[in-house]
Amino acid sequence: MELTQPHSHNPASEIARQKRAEVVGGGHSFGSMTDKIAAIVLTSKTPIGWFAGFGLAFTLMALGLGSIGALLFLGTGVWGVNVPVGWGFAIINFVWWIGIGHAGTLISAILLLLRQQWRMSISRFAEAMTLFAVACALLFPILHTGRPWLAAYWLLPYPNTMALMPQFRSPLLWDVFAVSTYGTVSLLFWYVGLIPDFGNLRDKAKGFARYIYGFLSLGWRGSAIHWHRYETASLLLAGLATPLVLSVHTVVSFDFSVSVIPGWHATIFPPYFVAGAIYSGFAMVLTIAIPLRKFYGLEDFITMRHLQNMAKVMLATGLIVAYGYAMEAFYGWYSANQYERYMIWNRMTGPYWWAYAALIFCNGLMPQTLWFKKLRSNVSFLFFMSIIVNIGMWLERFVIVVTSLHRDFLPSSWGMYVPTVFDWALFVGTIGLFSTLLFLFIRFLPMIAIFEMRTILPATKEPSPEGTAVQS
Repeated sequence: MELTQPHSHNPASEIARQKRAEVVGGGHSFGSMTDKIAAIVLTSKTPIGWFAGFGLAFTLMALGLGSIGALLFLGTGVWGVNVPVGWGFAIINFVWWIGIGHAGTLISAILLLLRQQWRMSISRFAEAMTLFAVACALLFPILHTGRPWLAAYWLLPYPNTMALMPQFRSPLLWDVFAVSTYGTVSLLFWYVGLIPDFGNLRDKAKGFARYIYGFLSLGWRGSAIHWHRYETASLLLAGLATPLVLSVHTVVSFDFSVSVIPGWHATIFPPYFVAGAIYSGFAMVLTIAIPLRKFYGLEDFITMRHLQNMAKVMLATGLIVAYGYAMEAFYGWYSANQYERYMIWNRMTGPYWWAYAALIFCNGLMPQTLWFKKLRSNVSFLFFMSIIVNIGMWLERFVIVVTSLHRDFLPSSWGMYVPTVFDWALFVGTIGLFSTLLFLFIRFLPMIAIFEMRTILPATKEPSPEGTAVQS
């Protein structure tokens, strides 16, 4: 039995929808649209391209596991961290991955509350991207302790015989609560959104897969009470997730801004970090969406409208990030603080000038090309831009962390930071972990929300006069 969603609460609208032809973009009916998305999951023949991509991703993840093994066996001395640069790739990559996860929460929660229908084609894999990015991010603060089995659990307040409690005034502890809450709410929101599609897959699947999807669907029947409870839960979780979009990266920015280190002690960091997170998050959504729509033939679902809207969000947040760069330089000069002035000058002309110049090019200059509709409409250019932005946002975190630490108040304590092969291997390994989880998600779960597409696609094209609707 086909499962349909009574999304509209207007009975007349529902009757009209049932009486008109179910024609969607690209000429798909409700049934063919459902079959096309579900067939990606239920097919018995996995494309050879999927195996090639999964094999590469798994190899990179194995490289990361080897790096973790070396770290746990030999200690953090295998990394490039030193005195004075005690924060290296671990914190750089932690902030980068947390930022990437922001687009999924923004798309799934805020745009849902704002009733932005264009989000529906990309919300499912954007939410999955959030979970995978958070999983990658959580590895770094845990491994940064060097001996997680001796230190990591002290971050959680729990009764113990020594009556020891975490330092609640530390922003690093705030990260633990913010990120864990963020991951939990995102997981619940993602799973609740999957339940109607699990019911659909249960009805179409055969063999053992039918029992798996039946278990995951939690007895979903598509009844009116089920839809009512689903919509209530979705709105509640969206309301909980919306403040997290602002709070999580704000708390992450406090790791820096509550300190007295030149270049970190700035009130602009919270909004600057949030805008940068959304910026990099939407860039990663484009990086994932463009190959997916091409490889699986999803151009009818992930249309140019979706790509252009994401490009516009990137342009807006990119302008905010560029404004943040300008204000950092201005505050360094206007503060009349010799340490702040030197920090800005060192970023521009010091030994890491190349990183600062590259981030200005990637995050400040290149996004200005998105003002032109011709370039926003070029799929290949948007994919290229998304890669550039991801690189630029990683460089931003590198510049913030390293240039403020390697030359601080005392010239006698200055030093250089050079990442080792183990730093790079762990970073590449988390990219492999992210990609491995993404490939598994694409293969076994619907990457596009079937039930949501069934409610919006008929409105994109006038029904044919002879068309009839059949829903059972």
